[in-house]
Amino acid sequence: MTVVGRPEGHDHVMPLPGQRPMAGMSRVATAGAAPSSPTPPGTGPTSHQERGRGAPQLQRVLFVHNGYRVRGGEDSVVDSEIELLRQRGHEVIEYRRHNDEIGAGSKLSLLRDTIWSPRSHADVRRLIREQQVDVVHVHNTLPLVSPAVYWAAAAESVPVVQTLHNFRLMCPQALFLREERVCEDCVGHVPWRAVRHRCYRDSTVQSAVVAGMLTTHRMLGTYRDKVTRYIALNEFCRTKFIEGGLPADRIVLKPNFVDLPPQDVAERRQGGLFVGRLSKEKGLSVLSEAAKRLPQPNITVIGGGELEPEARAAFGERMVGFKPLPEILALMSAASYLVIPSIWYENFPRTIVEAYACGLPVIASRLGALPEIVVEGHSGLLFDPGSPQDLADKLAWAEAHPHEMRQMGHNARALYERLYTPQRNYERLIEIYAEARQAVPGRAAQAA
Repeated sequence: MTVVGRPEGHDHVMPLPGQRPMAGMSRVATAGAAPSSPTPPGTGPTSHQERGRGAPQLQRVLFVHNGYRVRGGEDSVVDSEIELLRQRGHEVIEYRRHNDEIGAGSKLSLLRDTIWSPRSHADVRRLIREQQVDVVHVHNTLPLVSPAVYWAAAAESVPVVQTLHNFRLMCPQALFLREERVCEDCVGHVPWRAVRHRCYRDSTVQSAVVAGMLTTHRMLGTYRDKVTRYIALNEFCRTKFIEGGLPADRIVLKPNFVDLPPQDVAERRQGGLFVGRLSKEKGLSVLSEAAKRLPQPNITVIGGGELEPEARAAFGERMVGFKPLPEILALMSAASYLVIPSIWYENFPRTIVEAYACGLPVIASRLGALPEIVVEGHSGLLFDPGSPQDLADKLAWAEAHPHEMRQMGHNARALYERLYTPQRNYERLIEIYAEARQAVPGRAAQAA
């Protein structure tokens, strides 16, 4: 586990002044990138969003995140939000644990920590006191952080903001997917069906542990009482969380964002891209079958995963494996469309925002939140989920109508500039923090 802070005004690594590392922790201060230009007036820590609501000035935010063994979009969102705040003058303290820690202890201790981690509870409570934290922003808690951190914040009268990156609070597997079909059996119910179907990691025991964690904290009222604001990434997901029992008046909306200036766009764009994990839920099999129905499929596949052999068989040398982000953005700026053939309820793929920033329209499944993000005929096309034929028809149309696709790309860039820029995201995040702080008057009064 690592605790990271950044003293304001320093751009080099140094210990926090006057602080000693806590037992069992590595405390370092890491430099975030300095702003490339002056902060726009009224958008820093004393912006109108907070002054207008009467909340004391926001100084310190504690980010809490349990990192994944295979880095994914959620980890990238955490890093981007931290940098977003630091660039605008806020001090961000990081409390991180990582799944690489699993194996260092016993299976019994892992079971206990999944439900309630005494270590994370003590660490977070101590950090809040020592650093005078104003808001705790939680991302992933499974399995090492645990919902105990919500109780730690409540004990110190500090508001908690929880970003809902997936459906874990209703579905132990987090995807609403079983046997390659959407499954909502556990929505609004005790998740015992997930144990019967071995939904989490194909293990009865591990599924039972996650289901037990969810059931325990529902009974304790943790999700109802200890989280001040939930961030859903779109309206579809917000509706699902309400159906699952989260309090509607505490769920607010804030999409993902990326920080990308206008890209150098190829004069003549051509071909399609798939960017992502090569796995069943991402719909790679649907894309492979659709490609077989085209006379000359022109799709480049970027990524890796369990279905890599299938991808190589279907796309040959156009299956290029993992690529760093700069190369992906260059390919996006030269392509005609991005394909999102997912068969599960995607929450909010950052890949779509990256595509929009590059002026790249998206062809996506008509499923879950995707029709909300991809405006059919405006910023892309939609096809029937799980239908290779309908996807093939849309791909063929896109290849035959380059002018229309280019116009959709212009529209996509306009959507990015209106909805998904860092500044717009920052303003919304600060509004949410202000709402959360006003909802915990004890702490606000202490800060004042």
